Amino acid sequence: MKQFFEVYSDPKFLSALAVQLGKPENEISSIVTTLLTQLQWSSHLHIISKTKSVNEIIFYLQSAISEKWSVRDLERQLNSAVFERTVLANQKVSTLSTQLPQNFFKDPYIFEFLDLPDGHSEKDLEKALVVNLQKFILEIGKGFTYMGNQYRLQVGNKDYYTDLLFFHRDLQCLVLFELKIQDFEPEFLGKLNFYLETLDRDVRRPFENNSIGILLCKGKDTEVVEYATARNTSPAMIADYETKLISKNILANKLHQMVELLS
Repeated sequence: MKQFFEVYSDPKFLSALAVQLGKPENEISSIVTTLLTQLQWSSHLHIISKTKSVNEIIFYLQSAISEKWSVRDLERQLNSAVFERTVLANQKVSTLSTQLPQNFFKDPYIFEFLDLPDGHSEKDLEKALVVNLQKFILEIGKGFTYMGNQYRLQVGNKDYYTDLLFFHRDLQCLVLFELKIQDFEPEFLGKLNFYLETLDRDVRRPFENNSIGILLCKGKDTEVVEYATARNTSPAMIADYETKLISKNILANKLHQMVELLS
């Protein structure tokens, strides 16, 4: 318990928390006390022992409380480096698109719970995600309501079927996940935009925001993505997915390299 209070009473932590919450520093001590009581001690222990920076501690504290992560869920998110992946996604969103909200998406997504065989198909991937829907939603984040897979869209006299369709309560919009088992190709974006336009015209309700598309690919060339999205007007994101955990050091290095490129 003493270790927790030493970390949470550190001036650097308190100052960073004040900035994050937009609160004066003289109110932060009482907020910290509230934070301490909202999570189990074992959750605090995981956070303190597996994080390296003040911002990372704050991220996991806020996420664990707001998303009501169990100790097991929190441990999984720490092991899958969700902090680094969220920051990486935010950096890419800020450089490639002004239409996507930040702090709602990740890159890459980690699906280590699927246990997919080598050489799996897109249908295998989709089916496995639907079977493991609860774990999939934990990975993509809070606020998602599942609307179905192979959601039918009709344009003209032809039917089209999307992969995984959700509604996001906070964003108040439809979010479509399209799955590709190969590296990103520019033509994938055209089909995604077609689906988003159809959703907005035929499915979206008048009070809802424009639909968002997430194209999940097995890999991507960053330069190809930049060229392909340069003139794209739809709120869309191209993200990698992995079926095994990635080393946190690898993700931290990627983040460091991206920050250096943008500085």
